[in-house]
Amino acid sequence: MNLKLILQKANACIAAGDHEGFLKFCTKDTRWTFIGDRTLNGIDEVRAYMNEAYKEPPKFEVALMIEEGNYLSAMGTISLLNENSEWISYEYCDVWRFEDGKLAELKAFVVS
Repeated sequence: MNLKLILQKANACIAAGDHEGFLKFCTKDTRWTFIGDRTLNGIDEVRAYMNEAYKEPPKFEVALMIEEGNYLSAMGTISLLNENSEWISYEYCDVWRFEDGKLAELKAFVVS
C-alpha cells in the first residue's frame, strides 16, 4: 500500500475545499493531536475543526514525505486565511499513522 499516494489524494480534496472527500480517507475514530495546542477525537471533531480552520482551502506545499511501516511523515508549509482575510504561513511536520489504508492518527508539529 502506498501511503504517500493516499495522503496526496486526501490532500487534493482539502485543496479543492472538499472536506467530506478528505474525511473519507480517515477512520471514524481518527485522532489528531496538534502538539502544544489541542487534540481532536473522532471524525466529527475533525469535521468541525476543518469547517472552522479551512473556510477557504489552505495553500500547502509538501517538501518531503518519509514512509515507514504504517507511518508517514510529511514536512512542508501551509498557509491559512485568518479572520482578517490575511494568509498566514506555517512550517509543519505531520506524522500520520494508518490503519487499513486510512488516516487513523495525526501528530502535528506546527510553527509560525
